Amino acid sequence: MSLDKSQWLDELADGLSEHGWMSFDITPWLGEGLLKSLQAEIIVLDQNDALKSAGIGRGSAPVRDRSIRRDKIAWLQGSTPAQAEIFDFFQSLRLGLNQRLFLGLKRIEAHYATYHCGDFYKPHVDSFQGRASRIVSLVLYLNDHWLPADGGALQIYSRENEDEVCAQVLPEAGRVALFMSEEIRHEVLEAHRTRYSLACWFRQDVIPLPISALL
Repeated sequence: MSLDKSQWLDELADGLSEHGWMSFDITPWLGEGLLKSLQAEIIVLDQNDALKSAGIGRGSAPVRDRSIRRDKIAWLQGSTPAQAEIFDFFQSLRLGLNQRLFLGLKRIEAHYATYHCGDFYKPHVDSFQGRASRIVSLVLYLNDHWLPADGGALQIYSRENEDEVCAQVLPEAGRVALFMSEEIRHEVLEAHRTRYSLACWFRQDVIPLPISALL
């Protein structure tokens, strides 16, 4: 397979512009080794109970409502070789999307997420219109031999009709869902086995400086 990254980025930009979302296999770009390293990290975190229940809402005290979402997460800091490598890749993707779509993406944030058997996340969008925060969402799946009967699919709703299901993405290893954070309503259907993923958001805002840095 001949890899042309510029052409691939063109295809991503076209997909986001035309449909607001797309799904693809990212293995040729990341390699099996990096995917396995990320998978090993999240499994260890899960086994050591190092992931925390995720909340909903904004601010420093998000509400934890298990009727809406039941996943557990751990934020990535780029502190391991695998995290540093995936962050470098995300930064190159950020620059490529900026060049093609003029989105003004300034930074990224990412976390691991685990859904155990029975866990789900009800329909939602990743950012509210006009907040200039999360602009593009990316979800990378880290599950071997995933079958439709295992549940846990990412269900995508139409950009034109938020009640119309337009696709389901199985969370199999190397599969990615990329979508506009403010526009694409989506949900995680109930998982019937443990489901691992890595979510990344490309943001327009910047991290505020602490007051001491301004004095």
